[in-house]
Amino acid sequence: MPIPVHCQRQLLKISPSTIDRRLKVKRRLLKKRLYGRTKPGTLLKHHIPIKTDSWDVTTPGFTETDLVSHSGNSEKGEFIHSLNVTDIHSTWVESRAVMGKGPTGVLSAMQEIEQALPFKLLGIDSGNGSEFINYHLKAFCDHKTIQFTRGRPYKKDDNAHIEQKNWTHVRKIFGYLRYDCSEALSAMNDLYRHELRLLQNLFLPSMKLTRKVRVGSKLKRRYDEPLTPLERLLTCPQADPAKVAELKKLRKGTDPFELAKTIERKLDRIYQLANQRVSPSLKVPEAKSLKPLSRIEEQTLMKISEIFGINVHVGTQKITQRRVTS
Repeated sequence: MPIPVHCQRQLLKISPSTIDRRLKVKRRLLKKRLYGRTKPGTLLKHHIPIKTDSWDVTTPGFTETDLVSHSGNSEKGEFIHSLNVTDIHSTWVESRAVMGKGPTGVLSAMQEIEQALPFKLLGIDSGNGSEFINYHLKAFCDHKTIQFTRGRPYKKDDNAHIEQKNWTHVRKIFGYLRYDCSEALSAMNDLYRHELRLLQNLFLPSMKLTRKVRVGSKLKRRYDEPLTPLERLLTCPQADPAKVAELKKLRKGTDPFELAKTIERKLDRIYQLANQRVSPSLKVPEAKSLKPLSRIEEQTLMKISEIFGINVHVGTQKITQRRVTS
């Protein structure tokens, strides 16, 4: 339908400020729209407290959890999500792949993670999505006497620990491709339950922020020495002794370099299972030329050599470089 002549004349004369004033109501409505793929849950929202204070725990068991979607360029249909759980004190990470984000599937994955943790699950801090704010997870926490809290809506900094792990432990590994088939679900869970779990928790050290010191207008952060999640658990009397002993046995009998090679082979197969029709046009780059090691990388390699009693030559090049989507 053509625009009437008198309307065309008015549109040509209207000023930018008048346009802003006329569209003010429309813009306010657009701001209230939900962005992303997570909708706030309407059940039990007022019965699950919001956690706004910073974590200051000295025992393992208090965790943050989130879902990472593997939807590619389209959120239509059903696709795989990664349920990511990280412990605040020990930095231990467990992940499971679930098809969709229905409450029963998320609860089943959470129950499996609860059994796999080498310590008692004491607390869950989640987002506000309906995959977490529902009667299924609430009843599970009540039955197990688990503290259940949530962050503020649209405030990702409230769950900074799990947001960091979403990037380093999920997104950097699987990229932004779409996975929506049962074969990919089985392959991802196989990797999460075995090789990836061992590499991330037994062999990859990390530093934790211990305190912040303000010097004038600058804020200096102080970190502890690099430790693996297992090493942090060894000093915790609350950890399960039987599971810790089994993990120590696994660490002693596992070659981390062979473990990394196995992960690469499995990742290559998982990449082939991605739905390329609705995945970003990302290419998996070939291994680039080796770069000089940083100071922290040198410390990490030396720590691995101490754990396994092997000689690692720290020269001017990295030993391995993972191939990831970018």
